[in-house]
Amino acid sequence: MNLPESDKQYFLNLKKGFEGEVMFDKLTEKLENESLIVNDLLLKSNNTTFQIDSIVIKETLYLFEVKNYEGDFYYQSDNFYPMNGNKIQNPLHQLNRSESLLSQLLLKHGYRIPIEAWVVFINPAFTLYQSPKDKPIIYPTQLDFFMKKLNASPSKLNGRHHKLAELLVSLHQHESPYKELPKYEDDQLKKGGTCKTCHSFSISVNGRRIICEECGCEEDLESAVMRSVKELKLLFPDKKITTNDVLDWCQVKVAKARISRILKKNLKASGYGQWSYYE
Repeated sequence: MNLPESDKQYFLNLKKGFEGEVMFDKLTEKLENESLIVNDLLLKSNNTTFQIDSIVIKETLYLFEVKNYEGDFYYQSDNFYPMNGNKIQNPLHQLNRSESLLSQLLLKHGYRIPIEAWVVFINPAFTLYQSPKDKPIIYPTQLDFFMKKLNASPSKLNGRHHKLAELLVSLHQHESPYKELPKYEDDQLKKGGTCKTCHSFSISVNGRRIICEECGCEEDLESAVMRSVKELKLLFPDKKITTNDVLDWCQVKVAKARISRILKKNLKASGYGQWSYYE
């Protein structure tokens, strides 16, 4: 759908942030020394919800706040500013808040482990002028050295470390209070099956295959239809899935009976005749 400019910018910021976290995850995955890694946590402490991008558990717990900022910024009076923009939220304040709440949460569950917290600027195109020397910041040019140092730091994990990782995962909040989705209706959305690789709507059916006219990717028709069903379930969780709904959503030239067979094979049928639907 065509998003309002404010929603579009919000989406792009979320996307950029997620891409930065993925970039950092690829670095921590390369750690060879004994360590446990827990990513993308949403936790609650003292009735306050907070997010953590990445935790590396060694003999010390390393807490990382990852930022994918791009371009020129400057630091002044404990604030961050883009060169041509207004003050942004200080990631150091976010880090301090997360570290404090995490420490309280761990103490509540009987864990006393040293915490070392860092803000990581992951994007190589990021520059911070007037950067403070006494703040826990890792700049793009320092990442390789920091990861080597982290990998070389002594670590001897025991069962308690593993239980700590399991505890953090078990405390993860699956429903985020920060989720802000734009309102949408069925008739506002562009319908049609898409390519699983490039997401183009330019696809055609050839026998039992779906072929993308943009990138040439081929996919089994059944797999493509079930991807569309997942989209419907995600967008309209309260709506019952019917053969007509799936046909309308996919917009592919396939016989209704064929779609019905795919749904019967993969989902549980309920109801009868024109009132039948799938779960």
